[in-house]
Amino acid sequence: MKKLFLIILSLFIFNSAYAAENLSFVYINGSNNNDKKMLNWYENGVNKLHPMMRKKFLNNKDIKKYYADKGGLNIKEKPVIFFWGFKSKKDLDFVRSQLKISKAISSTGAYIVQDLLTKFLHDAIWVQKGHNMIPILDELNEKVKLETEKGNKVVLYGYSAGTFITYEYMMQKLRYINVEELFKGLEADDDIIKYLQAHPCKNTCISALSHNNADIVSLSASGDVIVNRNKDMLKSNFLKLDDYTEKMCAPDNMVKGIVNFASPLILFYSDIADSNIELNYCSRFMVKYILENDIFMLTINFREDPLGFPTNRNVTFAELQDMTGIEINNPSGLIYDNSAVWSRRLFPFAHTSYWSANRTFSNAVTKTLVKGYKFNYDEKYQNKVLKRNSKKSEL
Repeated sequence: MKKLFLIILSLFIFNSAYAAENLSFVYINGSNNNDKKMLNWYENGVNKLHPMMRKKFLNNKDIKKYYADKGGLNIKEKPVIFFWGFKSKKDLDFVRSQLKISKAISSTGAYIVQDLLTKFLHDAIWVQKGHNMIPILDELNEKVKLETEKGNKVVLYGYSAGTFITYEYMMQKLRYINVEELFKGLEADDDIIKYLQAHPCKNTCISALSHNNADIVSLSASGDVIVNRNKDMLKSNFLKLDDYTEKMCAPDNMVKGIVNFASPLILFYSDIADSNIELNYCSRFMVKYILENDIFMLTINFREDPLGFPTNRNVTFAELQDMTGIEINNPSGLIYDNSAVWSRRLFPFAHTSYWSANRTFSNAVTKTLVKGYKFNYDEKYQNKVLKRNSKKSEL
């Protein structure tokens, strides 16, 4: 009997150690999705894409090999759809009502341009505003928490303006902030630093630090991180920070990856290149966190997509450390861009064709993931790519 018990126990331990990794794919919509017709279009697109995406992940030999050591990979059959389009509808309806005035007084050409700008740019501009973005991030985080409670890690797919949400989610919800390091970087006085050293906090996120009740820092419209000047209140609030971290931040180690596609992110977030913005100081630690915590961040764009902007030049870890000034220790994740995917679609239709070209797009995601890991972790492959790129630059 004792022998049988030991066998059962050893099997339980083995299965626990090598249980398959469960992934849920969470799809986030883009602009111009404000009514039921567009909601149906988006849901139908996701429901066509997801089975193909799941199939390509599960059948890719390199991905299968990677997950074999972890007990395998299980991607949930049902996609998780996060739809925020209706939230901008009230403001968009107001702009459309003003267009009626414009139609009466503007030239036909001017009105047509105004109408097109409203349709395609309103939501992208609307969602960037902090008072609109923050409730969306909180709602998305609740959806992520729900998946993790089921034992599922998540991969977030951001489409078009949905890439703004994935970017902000990483910036504001990932637990990449060491509070003591942050306050040293913000040049807090010695008294605050000593207090933090005496009362250490868990790693946290911007949402927890800037939450109204936490009242530790606030974020200005210009991207400055403003520290609460009331020292006694600040010290008292530090003692509650771990509770706010659990409430406001993404579940620890449960966000596996980000896939941004049809991405105009750089067009609307070009200020991420401004080193004078304090939030960009934080973003360097976010990059470090992604690379050291086995998270992948991919950008996939069709060549023909006029709104698909490359987010970065693919660089080595050594180059990235030189660029950011941050040391990357034992990297396991990656950040990789592939904006050269042929969709075989005419450019006016390419931006909305990721659903209909689901086989092409799904292939591109899995192949980019594999290429990204090879570029970052296979020195021979990396040297081959760098040599080829060097020759191209000489032409």
